[in-house]
Amino acid sequence: MRVLFILPNLAGGGAERVVLSLARHLDRARFEPLLAVIDGETASLDGDVAADLQRIDLGCRRLRYALPSLLALLWRLRPDVVLTTLGHVNVGLGWLRPVLPRGMASVARETVVLSEELRHRRAGSLWPWLVRRFYARHDAVVCQSRDMQRDLVQVFGVSEHLTVHIPNPVDIGRIREHAAPAESGPAGRIHLVAAGRLVPQKGFDLLLDALAVLQEPRLHLTILGEGPGRGGLERQIRALGLEERVLLGGHRRNPYPCIAGADAFVLSSRFEGFPNVVLEAMACGTPVVALPAPGGVRDMLDGVPGCVVADAVTAPALATALRHWLVQPRHRVPADALDRYRTRPVLAQYEAMFERVAAARALRSGREAG
Repeated sequence: MRVLFILPNLAGGGAERVVLSLARHLDRARFEPLLAVIDGETASLDGDVAADLQRIDLGCRRLRYALPSLLALLWRLRPDVVLTTLGHVNVGLGWLRPVLPRGMASVARETVVLSEELRHRRAGSLWPWLVRRFYARHDAVVCQSRDMQRDLVQVFGVSEHLTVHIPNPVDIGRIREHAAPAESGPAGRIHLVAAGRLVPQKGFDLLLDALAVLQEPRLHLTILGEGPGRGGLERQIRALGLEERVLLGGHRRNPYPCIAGADAFVLSSRFEGFPNVVLEAMACGTPVVALPAPGGVRDMLDGVPGCVVADAVTAPALATALRHWLVQPRHRVPADALDRYRTRPVLAQYEAMFERVAAARALRSGREAG
């Protein structure tokens, strides 16, 4: 069975890492994975592409320019299943559905709790309409968390029967291999690490405010990532007098040594879909202090030794959670905390879903042809 994965780019985001992991571990006895990249110019994740994975670069900067090339590619390759990820690509493929090969099944993989993203983005009415109209054309919509699934069904009217709840996998062995040797933080400090694109969604402004509230000089924070919000964060750091306690560490091709060497990882996001970085931090053995962002954070951290979830998505609540973490016994995260997110069990769910939607699409195609 041929499965084509479509990515907007290989720039290093969590969604791209997950899809490349799926393609790398897909059972080669049953599936032939293929990869199409809309814009292959930015290729930070080249090293994550499996050696045997055929990769096609459409050479377009924007999805709207890539649609004709993508349509031609789908007719040339005629995969049994095509999987897209990220909302605009999901909508684009749904728009193309009437002119795609009849026997080809399409799967959209959602990456955020969409109503939260639209609320913070102050998007107009067009995007919800696009989701309602074009997600319904897919054969399945993968949701990584129950929050995401409920949001699509209750807010956007996506049929519950169309949605499939499959969490993201975490490749523990690969992460630990890349995490060694761990990087220690500043001597004599308690080292916190956060990571993500420097945008309001990630809530790094809340994290800085929480540090200012704590007034704990032992704490040192490194924020890994780049983005348009860097200037604002730099000004906030100066205004709060945190220059000696906070480092904006920029983008890291391999962030795992820094995360593995931290005393704790902090997730300060206002909303998420399924924060892969939380699983990656736990795979490094690093405990997590998190805001309860919509997207399944509480489920991920419930009962995990050393991890703390705040009571609300606010800076004071995060300060309280950090204070609670500081006074409790320090634990590294045990490997068995990630058992339900290990690669093989999650891949088995994807493989079963691919076979199911391909069979259903083939049956429907046969009936239409008859």
